[in-house]
Amino acid sequence: MKKHLITAAVVAALAASASARADDTVLEFNTMAGVSGPFVGPSNPVRGLGGGGIPWRLDEAKGELKRDGRLEVRVRGLVLAAGLNAGTNPSANFRAVVSCRVIDAMNNPAFLNLSTGDFPATTLGDSDMEANLELPSQCFAPIVFVTNPQGRWFAVTGF
Repeated sequence: MKKHLITAAVVAALAASASARADDTVLEFNTMAGVSGPFVGPSNPVRGLGGGGIPWRLDEAKGELKRDGRLEVRVRGLVLAAGLNAGTNPSANFRAVVSCRVIDAMNNPAFLNLSTGDFPATTLGDSDMEANLELPSQCFAPIVFVTNPQGRWFAVTGF
């Protein structure tokens, strides 16, 4: 009988641990919006990031940001939406950027943008990005961008 009680206690502890791990998700998304309209180019940056030079579209996006900084982003069909090369991705690499609202040293609101390194992207606009970022102790209203290596964004969480 004790053996079953210990087993039940271990199972309960493992379940609690798994639940705690599941609860450390800060942001989970199943959609992103391609850069378009007034956000194309550097004139109207979002969180300090200028948009790609022409409109972009994407077929599918999903991702997850954990409290410990683990980030996973998967995009499919992130391609130019206009121009001579519409339907293709001219960028060999994408990056993911997590943007947090933070409180700066003067107790004022500020932005903090944290970028991954480069991840390969196909000409069809497919890329899988996994990285560990050092998030600040408080990250208010996080959003995730997919950018080129120079930091111009092609897609952002939203729809």
